[in-house]
Amino acid sequence: MKRILFAIALACIAGSALAQGKVEVLWLGQAAFKITTPGGKVIVIDPWLKTNPKTPAAFKNLAALGKVDLVLVTHAHFDHSADAAELAKMHKVRLYAPPGLAGTLVTIGEIPADLAPGMNKSGIATPLGPDIKFHMVRAEHSSEYRWKDPSGKDVLLPGGEPVGWIIEMENGFKVYHMGDTGLFGDMKLIGEMYKPDLVLIPIGGNFTINAQLGAHAVREMIKPRFAIPMHYGTYPILAGKPEDFVKGLEGSATRVIVMNPGEEVKF
Repeated sequence: MKRILFAIALACIAGSALAQGKVEVLWLGQAAFKITTPGGKVIVIDPWLKTNPKTPAAFKNLAALGKVDLVLVTHAHFDHSADAAELAKMHKVRLYAPPGLAGTLVTIGEIPADLAPGMNKSGIATPLGPDIKFHMVRAEHSSEYRWKDPSGKDVLLPGGEPVGWIIEMENGFKVYHMGDTGLFGDMKLIGEMYKPDLVLIPIGGNFTINAQLGAHAVREMIKPRFAIPMHYGTYPILAGKPEDFVKGLEGSATRVIVMNPGEEVKF
């Protein structure tokens, strides 16, 4: 009986510590984020760091990220995938990507097969334990992988279909990283099905939705508690402005958090 009571006490202490934990979100420029779960697991999404003009100098060295438990990629374009394979191999952790992209990375020797597990849209993976769930959802974009072959020639290889990721934390908090996407009607379904607390949404325009369309998607379709705009200002063509996104959400229940690369916010 004493052993049972001791086990229950330990479980209560662990549960209390987890409840006090925070979800930490560090923006590294463009669509790159480092997310730490309440239990201390570290997930890096769309790592383009070494040549990203908006990534703070301290993080252009991949080792500066510290511990990494998992790498996620939304699609094959360089500004989302450039450092993904290297980061996964550095930490000997799995890289989850659209299936066509994962297959290409394995085929050309960028990453070993055991670090690139298969998955597809509507799939759920739990590589960090049963309390952290990764949901792969639709995005509306393109996905081609640019690679230099052994002769030095640039070639375009299959990158699968672009996706978004919903990360469900140990405490139930859900982060929806939309990747690069245009506006599509199933955003409403994603909002209703997954009920994300935080949306990381591109607003740059030209290659993705702009600030006005992003505000419409958040206000009318996804309806999260929080939204962080991303994928803007890296180049002049990504002309969407966070102040326009904020203006488009005035009066809504969503709190917009405008970050600078290198800043971290906790939930």
